[in-house]
Amino acid sequence: MSLQKQTPSDFLKQIIRRPVVVKINSRIDYRGSWLAQNGYINIALESTEEYVNGPLKNKYGDAFIQGKYVTTQKRRM
Repeated sequence: MSLQKQTPSDFLKQIIRRPVVVKINSRIDYRGSWLAQNGYINIALESTEEYVNGPLKNKYGDAFIQGKYVTTQKRRM
């Protein structure tokens, strides 16, 4: 059985129009459907909700998040 290694590009293609949570440096989470990204990790979401330190604060249609604010964290298993 051969396992193909998935590239980041492959992963991003799989999540288009799927729900995601984007965490940014200021402890804000944006939840919405992934639309697109560019080479600078700028992200476009639709049906976006903004959560600040937990509670829902705002609802937006489309949102554009600059990649310089996005943080990463280990996946919880």
